[in-house]
Amino acid sequence: MPSTKHILVIRLSAMGDVAMTVPVLKAFTTQYPEVKLTVLTREFFTPFFRDLENVSVFPADLKGTHKGVLGLYKLSKELKKLNIDAIADLHNVLRTNILKCFFLGKPFVQIDKGRAEKKGLVSGKTFQQLKTTHERYADVFRKLGFPLDLANPKFPNRVALNSKLQDLVGEDTKKWIGMAPFAAHESKMYPLDLMEQVIETLSKTHKILLFGGGKKEVDILDAYQNKYENVINLAGILTLDEELDVISNLDVMLSMDSGNAHMAAMLGVKVITIWGVTHPYAGFAPFNQPEDFALLSDREQFPLIPTSIYGNKFPEGYQDAAGSITPERVVEKINLVL
Repeated sequence: MPSTKHILVIRLSAMGDVAMTVPVLKAFTTQYPEVKLTVLTREFFTPFFRDLENVSVFPADLKGTHKGVLGLYKLSKELKKLNIDAIADLHNVLRTNILKCFFLGKPFVQIDKGRAEKKGLVSGKTFQQLKTTHERYADVFRKLGFPLDLANPKFPNRVALNSKLQDLVGEDTKKWIGMAPFAAHESKMYPLDLMEQVIETLSKTHKILLFGGGKKEVDILDAYQNKYENVINLAGILTLDEELDVISNLDVMLSMDSGNAHMAAMLGVKVITIWGVTHPYAGFAPFNQPEDFALLSDREQFPLIPTSIYGNKFPEGYQDAAGSITPERVVEKINLVL
């Protein structure tokens, strides 16, 4: 579609999924610099797109102005003023299906989420690598007439830290290991007693920077900071922009199957992931990471893995499946990568 000069890209949430769009949009803007992209997403996620040229963010206020069908109608009227030629819906949910009705006559391509294949994967009918989410995003642009190649990606440079961040993390010659021990569901998390063993071992020789969110998480991470040398808890004290600045300087990130993995990957950082009841075969592995950077729960012990795509469903006794990965194995993998 050579006449297309302006594409609206929709990905409203969740954090990890929005971060996963970034390498795809980077590939698009590199291969099609003459096409403008406007990303419709939550305002909070705006910093994710800061390194992309010819990309702007249109914030969706889904709890206020743009709430409900009437709100989405208002949103469509605001978007139409931008002179959009086509819409790439990377979300494909009820809201975006309603928006689609307001854009009749415009090319409007929606992501194929591969629900049937994913159902086969979690039901145990099949156990094989499905198309990655990044490729599913790229397919949307391909259907709009833009062949897209995700090989040979380019990443932003490390950000020079401002004085506030330098004071927080300090200066030394140690390698920086980011750790994000939490995930949306406990079944996707590495048991905290084992995570503490990993922190205790690695903090003797490296700098550990901890990332997280809510108050309970901050308290747990504070306890690690107070207990071990070279451990700094950054949870709850940085803006998203600042968090990305620090992550861009990491030598490696250790994360669950969660948003932090995708944030680090979109910045070109090496990411080691721990998988509980979910599995990379569903297509949510972080971008451009070697297969062996994913540490998987023992399927001989937990044969029903993956029990669900998002980790929200699992049988009795599976909640600590990630505990079948030993702390020694985690430490060894991180040291190998470093």
